Amino acid sequence: MRVAAVQLNSRADEDHNLEVAGRLVAEAAEDGAALVVLPEKWNLLAGPADLLAGAAPLDASRAIEAARGWARDRGIAVLAGSVAERVPGQQRLSNTSVLIETDGELAGVYRKIHMFDVDVGGVRYRESEHECPGDEIVVAPVAGLEVGMTVCYDLRFPELYRILAVRGARLVTVPSAFTLATGRDHWEVLIRARAIENQVFVVAAGQVGEAPPHYSSYGRSMIVDPWGVLLAQAPDGEGLIAADLDLGRQDEIRASLPSLANRRPGAYRWPEEVPA
Repeated sequence: MRVAAVQLNSRADEDHNLEVAGRLVAEAAEDGAALVVLPEKWNLLAGPADLLAGAAPLDASRAIEAARGWARDRGIAVLAGSVAERVPGQQRLSNTSVLIETDGELAGVYRKIHMFDVDVGGVRYRESEHECPGDEIVVAPVAGLEVGMTVCYDLRFPELYRILAVRGARLVTVPSAFTLATGRDHWEVLIRARAIENQVFVVAAGQVGEAPPHYSSYGRSMIVDPWGVLLAQAPDGEGLIAADLDLGRQDEIRASLPSLANRRPGAYRWPEEVPA
């Protein structure tokens, strides 16, 4: 199975972002990709006011409708990175990843669980002020493969990835806008660790470059195999990468080094809750 990751420098211009993304998705499809993964907030990477103005319910989202059309027209599955979603009855937005089947129908919807409330690189990030965390872990079948869905900061929470693997995920998607400050030291290490721990393929599609009001994204989108081998990595700048996934090799890894099968859930005890 061939998969692709699209790397974008999205900004507060949805028309421009959709045009660039559509062109790169088409290139990936022509290259034989059965699944194409877009980055976090691929249609609109901007400050809270612009995100709020551009947000919509999924059934009224220009970006999701465009991605559904690309999937139908090309006969490919599309992971529509994440978009800012208005959820009825919810005051704050959701950062929502949408998995689309080859017929344009939605195969899975995941709302980012972990909010990026950190101080890093001289910038104060407080996603929870404008976004509402999700509470559902999602594994969805697409193109004959069970896909676990995550978004960016989720990468730092290994328990989420273990649950995805235990629930049958063979591939995990990580649409991201990873910061330049953290990406240089942590991006590759975390992606390869999550792949090795859970013996899954990881497709991480990132934003790259500058965007208002303070985004400086690392890029270096990656596709990693269950042994932690780097199959493809994007250079700096917009573009795409692709790789062929050897599912038979994944089966061999899980059989010869059966760390998932050797788990002992009955021996695991969560510690008492400790305040941060």
